[in-house]
Amino acid sequence: MRIAFLGLGHMGLPMALNLQRAGHDVTGFDVFTGAREAADAAGLTTVGKATDAVAGAEAVITMFQSGQQVIDAYRGSADDPGLLEAAASGTLFIDSSTIAVDDARAAHALAEAAGQRSVDAPVSGGVVGAENATLAFMVGGSDDDFAAAQPLLESMGRRVVHCGGAGLGQAAKVCNNMILAVSQIAVAEAFVVGERLGLEHQALFDVVSNASGQCWAITVNCPVPGPVPTSPANRDFQPGFAGALMNKDLGLAEQAVALTGVDARMGMLAREIYARFAEGPGAGQDFSGIINTIRGESA
Repeated sequence: MRIAFLGLGHMGLPMALNLQRAGHDVTGFDVFTGAREAADAAGLTTVGKATDAVAGAEAVITMFQSGQQVIDAYRGSADDPGLLEAAASGTLFIDSSTIAVDDARAAHALAEAAGQRSVDAPVSGGVVGAENATLAFMVGGSDDDFAAAQPLLESMGRRVVHCGGAGLGQAAKVCNNMILAVSQIAVAEAFVVGERLGLEHQALFDVVSNASGQCWAITVNCPVPGPVPTSPANRDFQPGFAGALMNKDLGLAEQAVALTGVDARMGMLAREIYARFAEGPGAGQDFSGIINTIRGESA
């Protein structure tokens, strides 16, 4: 297929390259010149305007930072046509940004009104998953639009789940990342307790990774160096998923909690903890670096 991929950052560029490796004709765009230059150097064709990328595309994939950016790009302005207007009627729009459920539903409505097809398809798996095409996609949209998007998503990920109608991919992402934040903090706290009791990191890992405390936050993102050689703890917490992004996603979770009226005390405590983490150097570190904050704040 002819695909326009918009948003060529740490996640978007490897995703676009995996689509190209799968045989698709991919044209990329990013508002930042440096990102376009990096994409060109990696062998991806880029253009200087988003609408130029979209013209003639059969599918448009967006990987933006906020819901407002998605809506503004779809809608355009009086001086500049939006993506929906620039695309041929019936083009499939796949938004893989992580945004609020309400924003995702607003983007769906705009696409439908413009005669386009759309799904929300946020991802889990971080930069490593994007590079290795092992991402998990959570998809919201109609059965037909999901079926059209699925082969493209499978070129970039290992697992693709249809979560229901418009916005429900984003709903699944919000729930997943709230669980992830809580579990990463719990794992970090347990390792600090273990350290102070004289327990070796490897011993604790060997027990928990094969017992009832087992979770992704320990088996993949272990917050201490050694037990999982590929975890960010082994490279001074260079981010696979930065603290700033976790803070952003927990902000979306906070919105969802307020909307639904759920008594989500653990999730909202995680929101407070990561908000403080992201105010300082933690913003640019992997979110598993929260273990250093716990060490520093412990008596």
